Amino acid sequence: MAVLITQRICPLLLYVLTAILQLSTSVVLQKLTQSRHLQQAPLSKFSLVRAQVNKGKIDEAECRGEEKFLDVKLDHYDFTDDRTFKLRYFISDVHSSIDGRPIFFYTGNEGDIVLFCNNSGLLWDMAPTFQAAVVFAEHRYYGKTLPFGNDSYKDADHLKYLSSELALADYLYVIDAIKASDPSLANSPVIAFGGSYGGMLATWMRLKFPNVIAGAIAASAPIWMFPGQTDCNGPYQVITKDFEDAGKYCRQGIQKSWGILNSMAKSEKGRADIASKLRLCSPVEAEEDVGDVKAWLAGTWFNLAMVDYPYPTSFLEPLPGYPIKAVCSAFTGNATGTDLLLELADALNVYYNYTGQATCFNISMTNAGSVDDYGWNYQSCTEMVMPSCTNGVTDMFEPQPWNFDDYTKSCQDEFGVTPSPKWVEMYYWGKDLSMATNIFFSNGALDPWSAGGVLQNISETVQAFIIPEGAHHLDLRSKTKDDPPGLVQARNLEYGAVKEWINAHREL
Repeated sequence: MAVLITQRICPLLLYVLTAILQLSTSVVLQKLTQSRHLQQAPLSKFSLVRAQVNKGKIDEAECRGEEKFLDVKLDHYDFTDDRTFKLRYFISDVHSSIDGRPIFFYTGNEGDIVLFCNNSGLLWDMAPTFQAAVVFAEHRYYGKTLPFGNDSYKDADHLKYLSSELALADYLYVIDAIKASDPSLANSPVIAFGGSYGGMLATWMRLKFPNVIAGAIAASAPIWMFPGQTDCNGPYQVITKDFEDAGKYCRQGIQKSWGILNSMAKSEKGRADIASKLRLCSPVEAEEDVGDVKAWLAGTWFNLAMVDYPYPTSFLEPLPGYPIKAVCSAFTGNATGTDLLLELADALNVYYNYTGQATCFNISMTNAGSVDDYGWNYQSCTEMVMPSCTNGVTDMFEPQPWNFDDYTKSCQDEFGVTPSPKWVEMYYWGKDLSMATNIFFSNGALDPWSAGGVLQNISETVQAFIIPEGAHHLDLRSKTKDDPPGLVQARNLEYGAVKEWINAHREL
């Protein structure tokens, strides 16, 4: 696609995207993100997801393949501006002797491409079968692909070249350069892959450039999570069902906690109890600080739903298989007051301290955070306008209506830009995909972002599959012995679609 601005994408996106982010650029940016939680931004990261990974892990990791950089134009649509910057990509081509071998092209998300390279095992698992070259391209303004270096996030004048349209154009030039550099790849079919926001980009690559992209695998791609296309409450209904199904008293306990926190926020003793019972690293000094605590909790529940994988993972945090079940086991159904806060702390311990090494919970660490979060906030303030709302009736969260005027004001205050809520729908076809071909949409039934995804077949060549046991782009991960039946079926269908697209390309 992703957390309340952090969730605007999820408060960032991927909506205002998860509870409080620790942005690496400065305390000022952190405060901007925290205040955004109170604006209309989504409650968790769209993808994602990447900001939750410790920056050190990215720095230490290596993507398979050769790291390369390509000079691309700053603005592909301005013919008076010849400025360029270096875009990073990785390529692994172990079958270089085979003429016309396919190219598997991952359309990079809102984060360091190494993260996606190392968490998208589907491409690596599938490549030997098709003797494919594998490419992971980094999205402009993320990772090492910074058009203005350390000044890339300086102000709106520097950020204005951050858009999905320009990113897609970058990818076209990467593909062109790869094909031009090796005659044996000149006529190769290119299959786009992506998850979350990357899945949206893969879809849009196929829609806008079918002459370049032979087909697209779009995992957990909420292409319809835009104004007027999907219920803004959809993701939170999915989350609530996840927790309801995982434990008899889970929804009840979480929903009851909001009122208890609001009541305790009114007194100094109550705020001290919140900090101690929830095992927070910092005191809760003022009543308004409890809003940050609640945003942190909401973001945590959102993130848990995204990574409710059937086996242990360390994608966002080290977690057991089906972690929501472990979280929900903490609720007894009869706790109130500070006793319920103790149950909340036990539930949070699963997400933030599964390894047993944490001594307290830092509410600024829903995500490990990086400057990348600021980039997604900018995107969600321009074209990636994804409404987010809760009502406390069809979901287990505190009511928070979607208010575009408030959303717009927060964007104008932070970036000096006005969101364009209809742009994505108009530019990328909206919900009318009747003329589209060769796209496979996968969604996990447990994933909040499935609410904005394509869940039914559009045609014989635009197909959708729901993984009953799946969370956020589970099918992109490497295969394991613990893969549930629905996941195995999804991957078999993806293999079949890719094979069909490659064969059709070769018959042209």
